[in-house]
Amino acid sequence: MIRRAKLSSLAKINLDLRVLNRNPDNFHELRTVFQTVSLADTIEIEYTPTRRTDLSIDDPQAIPDNLILRAARATLDALRLTATVRFRLTKKIPMGGGLGGGSSNAATVLLALPVLAGRTLPLDRSIEIGAALGSDVPFFLLGGTALALGRGTELYPLPEIASEPLLILSTGLHIATGPAYGALGRSLTFTGASSSINSFQSYVRALVDSRSAGAASALSANDFESAVSGQFPQLKKIQAKLSRLGAAGVRMTGSGSAVVAFFGSRPDSREVRERARTMLLRDRMFEGCRVMPAALVSRRSYRALWRRQLHEHIGNPGTEVWPLPSRYER
Repeated sequence: MIRRAKLSSLAKINLDLRVLNRNPDNFHELRTVFQTVSLADTIEIEYTPTRRTDLSIDDPQAIPDNLILRAARATLDALRLTATVRFRLTKKIPMGGGLGGGSSNAATVLLALPVLAGRTLPLDRSIEIGAALGSDVPFFLLGGTALALGRGTELYPLPEIASEPLLILSTGLHIATGPAYGALGRSLTFTGASSSINSFQSYVRALVDSRSAGAASALSANDFESAVSGQFPQLKKIQAKLSRLGAAGVRMTGSGSAVVAFFGSRPDSREVRERARTMLLRDRMFEGCRVMPAALVSRRSYRALWRRQLHEHIGNPGTEVWPLPSRYER
C-alpha cells in the first residue's frame, strides 16, 4: 500500500534577533522572534510499509547530508517502523540566507511521515527530535509567530499578527555562520546583555500591542547586521534603498544574507511592494539578487495549510488536534 503527499515547506524570517553571551558549550544565548512566511519549497513523499527501511531523495541540487533523510530515519526509529520512503525536493527557498529552508524540510517530514504511517508522534517528542537535527527545526513544528530563547529551541507562541506583504531579497552573498558569531565578539560574560534584553522586550511588547511587524519594526534589531556590514557594506545600501522605496521596515534575517522588507498593513501596501519589486529588478545594484514577494503566515493559516495538504490522510479533516491524527491509525 503506497501513500503519497505533496507538501509546501515554508520559510521563516527573524522579526528580531539578539545575541547575548556565549555559553560554556560554545553555543550562544539568543532572543529572537520567528515568523513563518509564504515562500516555500515543495516536498513530495511516497511511503510504503516494508520489512526493511530504504530512504531515497530526488534532489536536483544534491544537498549534502540532506536533513530530509536524517529526519525520516529519526522519525521511523521513533515510531519503531520500517518503510520504503521516496522524496522529491523542489527548492524555492534560497540556501544559506537565514530563511531556514533545511530546517523547514526536516520539520515537514516530522509532521507528515507519522500521518502517512498511521501513527502518532507526540509534539514534545517531535520537538526533541527536531532540536537534535537543528536549532530552527522545532519552530516549524508550531508555525506562526513565536518567541525563542536559548539556542532557539525554547519556544513560546505569540498572539497572531497581521498577514502583511513583504519582499525577500536573496542577495547571493555568502555569510558563514561561525565567523558571523565570531565577529560579534560575545564572551561568557557579555556586559550588554541586560540592555539587549530590555530592548528585545520593548520590541515584543510593541509587536503584541500593534499586531503588525511593519508597525513594530522601528524597535526591531538584528545583531548580525552590524557584525557583517564591515565585510559586506552593500547590505546597508540595499536596506537604505528598500526604505526609500516605501518599506515600513527592513531587516536582515538570521545570520544573513537574505534581507526582508515589510510593507505594513496600509490599504496600498501590496501595490507599494509591487512597485518596489519592479524598481529593484531594474536597478543594477540588485543584479544577481532574487527579489521574491511573500506574506507573513499566521499559526492558524499554517495549520490550515497542513490540514489541506494531508486532507485525505487525516482522521478528521476539521480537527484542531496538533500534530494531525492519521486516518490509518488503529
